[in-house]
Amino acid sequence: MATVSAATQRAFAVWWKDLERWVIPPSLLLRRTLPAGWISVRIGALVRQVATRVKAEPETEYRMAGVRWYGEGCFHRETVRGDAMSAKQVTPLVPGALIYNRLFAWKASFAVVPADLADCYVSNEFPQFIPDTTRVLPEYLYLFCTREATIRAVNAASTGSAAVSRNRFKEEQFLAFEIPLPSLTEQKVIVTRWRQAREEITSARERARKHVGLIDARFFADLGLRSPDQLAMPKAFAVWWEDFRRWGVRFNQLNQGGADITQGKYPVVELDSVLDLVQYGTSEKANSTGKGVPVLRIGNIKDRVLDLTDLKHIPLSPGALNGLLLREGDVLIIRTSGSRDLVGTCAVFRGEGEYVFASYLIRLRFDTGRVVPEFASWFLNSLLGRQQVDAVSRQIMQNNINSEELRGLQIPLPPLAVQQQIMKRVASGRAEIARERGTAEKRSKTIDAEIEALIFGTKSLKDA
Repeated sequence: MATVSAATQRAFAVWWKDLERWVIPPSLLLRRTLPAGWISVRIGALVRQVATRVKAEPETEYRMAGVRWYGEGCFHRETVRGDAMSAKQVTPLVPGALIYNRLFAWKASFAVVPADLADCYVSNEFPQFIPDTTRVLPEYLYLFCTREATIRAVNAASTGSAAVSRNRFKEEQFLAFEIPLPSLTEQKVIVTRWRQAREEITSARERARKHVGLIDARFFADLGLRSPDQLAMPKAFAVWWEDFRRWGVRFNQLNQGGADITQGKYPVVELDSVLDLVQYGTSEKANSTGKGVPVLRIGNIKDRVLDLTDLKHIPLSPGALNGLLLREGDVLIIRTSGSRDLVGTCAVFRGEGEYVFASYLIRLRFDTGRVVPEFASWFLNSLLGRQQVDAVSRQIMQNNINSEELRGLQIPLPPLAVQQQIMKRVASGRAEIARERGTAEKRSKTIDAEIEALIFGTKSLKDA
């Protein structure tokens, strides 16, 4: 959930006796002129903290839960035995309670505990509070906690020595926050409006997800191939010694049970036979000051395309710059990452201006008389491409794939005109996906802005 700001006071006075810390008091950060009939109430007067603690038994397994950032809910994080825990006690989750992560409250890590996680537990870093539902709805309290104005106050109230992971938001600080409290009827109107918007957003995202599946299904069908998700991986298999190329179960399992791309309509070639250039990027340190030329990094490859909005720069000598400048149609592929799912993902460069690329990426330049770069990139990103990457990539500290392994990857090779036709259909499908995602993003921003304005009384429910 994105959060949107509401107006805050730019100047205010604090009595010395009320100045507990050298930060702006949360009561002032959150102070608003409330609509008629609303009151400002300390959260501590509306909730009761869950105090139940259970001794962690050494041989008992516990389903441990966590709370996602940005108000994205609770989740089952892991199942662990009591003797593998650092904590001596755990707390069972209480459905309907408000829960937050003390370490990451400043990242809007708040949620309402769902009924399907009633069998889970949390450590003391995840306090829970049972709302008095005769006065406040759990969802309304959650919405208040995830507003940007609230999160600014949380950040000011949190304590610790490291901003990233040690800014603890303690329970007494949470309970001291004041919340604008309308009647239950008005709270229900606000919560209902939010739920309806979330349903619209979820529907748009689900339509986008289905479009992705349809695009890939058509892409494989055009090549006369079946998707690996239609195939079951063998639980047991045998490999002839002459075919045994690596010590690894997954490598040999995928080689034995994966989809056979040679059974499609078109001949299959190794990448090496259609490449003009394979090149590693620069290991020079990038800066955020804008000095030098923009450098593309792992984070710039998103959803099979290059995102040129979040850039760092590198100053390079003319000779080094000339050797690293990207050209239209170059494919950048991630060669190493802590995430196996990222290794081998790629995108085509179609930007204007001068750009270079970092050392965690490899540049592939295809013979465009035989290969449409977008076709090769799409295939490598597909399940059939991932099947090959997963088979050859290895983990030594990090997951990685090298240039020789990339050269050995295989792709079907239809005539150039057929590749162009296939990618025209893909582009049309991606445009529909972009529309659906744009709809979801726009609705998310507008509802967050509206809910913040409603909760803090800067917008009347009559105007909603």
